[in-house]
Amino acid sequence: MSEATSDHSSPAAGRGPLTGVTVLELGGIGPGPFCGMLLGDLGAEVIRVEHPDQAGKPTLHPVLHRNRRSVAIDLKQPEGAAAALALAGRVDVLIEGFRPGVAERLGLGPGQCLAANPALVYGRMTGWGQDGPLAQEPGHDINYIALAGALHTIAPQGGDPVPPLNLVGDFGGGGMLLALGVLGALLHARGTGRGQVVDAAMTDGTALLLAMTYGLLGQGLWQDRPAANLLDGGAPFYRTYRCADGGHVAVGAIEPQFYAALLRVLELTGDPLFAAQQDRAAWPAMTGRLAGLFATRDRDAWAAAFAGQGACVTPVLSLTEAPADPHNSARGTYRRAEDGSVQPSPAPRFSATPTADPTAAPATGADTRAVLSGGVLPGRVLSEEQLDALFERGVLG
Repeated sequence: MSEATSDHSSPAAGRGPLTGVTVLELGGIGPGPFCGMLLGDLGAEVIRVEHPDQAGKPTLHPVLHRNRRSVAIDLKQPEGAAAALALAGRVDVLIEGFRPGVAERLGLGPGQCLAANPALVYGRMTGWGQDGPLAQEPGHDINYIALAGALHTIAPQGGDPVPPLNLVGDFGGGGMLLALGVLGALLHARGTGRGQVVDAAMTDGTALLLAMTYGLLGQGLWQDRPAANLLDGGAPFYRTYRCADGGHVAVGAIEPQFYAALLRVLELTGDPLFAAQQDRAAWPAMTGRLAGLFATRDRDAWAAAFAGQGACVTPVLSLTEAPADPHNSARGTYRRAEDGSVQPSPAPRFSATPTADPTAAPATGADTRAVLSGGVLPGRVLSEEQLDALFERGVLG
């Protein structure tokens, strides 16, 4: 695990390939802030707008909100919305995660913002999308991945679907997809001077993540039921097994050479039950036999037995164990911030424009005056007298 060299109070120049890109993030939870974090990790100047009633308080999401500046503006007040619109006129990208129509009612919809800044990339993050029968319905990750078909595939045989945290909808099919869309639109804007709206819906993104699965389904190579296929725990050589100490190992011996290595370490080479790897009729019996074997030793004993054997067998590590793993530690996959907390390091890695250590998430509103007085973006938005008046009235915090 890498140690933080410094957690500066504000992002610095030359922090990655997006250095020089400016982003305005209109609040939000989950996928929107994750997109902002990704862009900030890659060097963008990200300014997050939050409500003044949280001003001065530390964020509840110190990792998702790293590499930010924070301004506190009440967007429901006309003067607050006007200040935010002025900021939108000075940035390259705006991202928002309101329910469809809310930004427009605030006077901060794509029509208003693109009129102020024709080259603006306007990223929209929702669960259901900007249109469709469910566009105005509430929901969470579990609902989006359920309707997209992904949740159905993640279940033990005869058991109930298991939510894979909120990794699939919120982050993989949501925030990361929005970041990709924003960067694609930004390339277009840089070349043409014309901005556009990026409509990123978690249902769409989750469906996209199922591309290979739908390809296999269309060829008759995937059964539309869980725990019956190659990659969903149905195959005895691609699943987890409980060990004697209650820990688990992950087995991913798909290719014949890895399968052979698995059998060799388990002393099953030549066993007729395992002779035909792809004999699906034998999979349940093979699974039972392997389950019994793995239950005879502790997890770490199996990890040691399989180390360097090329069998694609690894221990299942907990959240607190993973950062200390020798491989993760050697690569600096996780880092320890100055406050002692552990967080994932920025990724991917760039040879010519490396990213820097993330800056700590600021207290809400820590940068309100600096941003609105022209200390961050070009041009002053409000005079000192206007700033003082809006702070006094609670429009700013």
